[in-house]
Amino acid sequence: MKRFLIAASAISLFAAPALAASALKVDTSKNCSFVIKLRPDLAPKHVAQVTKLAGAGFYNGIVFHRVIDGFMAQTGDPTGTGAGGSKEPNIGAEFTKEHFKRGTVGMARAQDPNSANSQFFVMFADGAFLDGQYTVFGEVDDAGMKCVDQIKKGDPQSGQVDGPDKMTKVTVQ
Repeated sequence: MKRFLIAASAISLFAAPALAASALKVDTSKNCSFVIKLRPDLAPKHVAQVTKLAGAGFYNGIVFHRVIDGFMAQTGDPTGTGAGGSKEPNIGAEFTKEHFKRGTVGMARAQDPNSANSQFFVMFADGAFLDGQYTVFGEVDDAGMKCVDQIKKGDPQSGQVDGPDKMTKVTVQ
């Protein structure tokens, strides 16, 4: 009987679903951090990809390569050029009716809607023109946006940043 209880306990531990990540904490070179509350209800594949990458340390040390004041701060490219990504496969679009507003975190992509990989952006302001065109996978609250607002801004047109700030460490919570 004792063996049965031990075996049953072990089975229940292994059969229990893993706790899903609820957030990413982003430490920056600005000596501040922000938390991205993840939205698997909107974009489960995107949340799975970014949490996998964060858990593997992929985002540590990556710069904010495109930052346009009044629009957004983009990161997640290991080359720092806007053309790079991870070795993971691209993710199909998970577009919703969720509104792009200040603090919204969206997945960057190329012209192909199914080309998202590792790059993402945090909105500084409302961006209704992005609604239904990009995948929303998270949100930064007002306290976190105080840190995001400190990220060094780039060229007003291209967003290219000279001496960009970086994500020093990204952890899954």
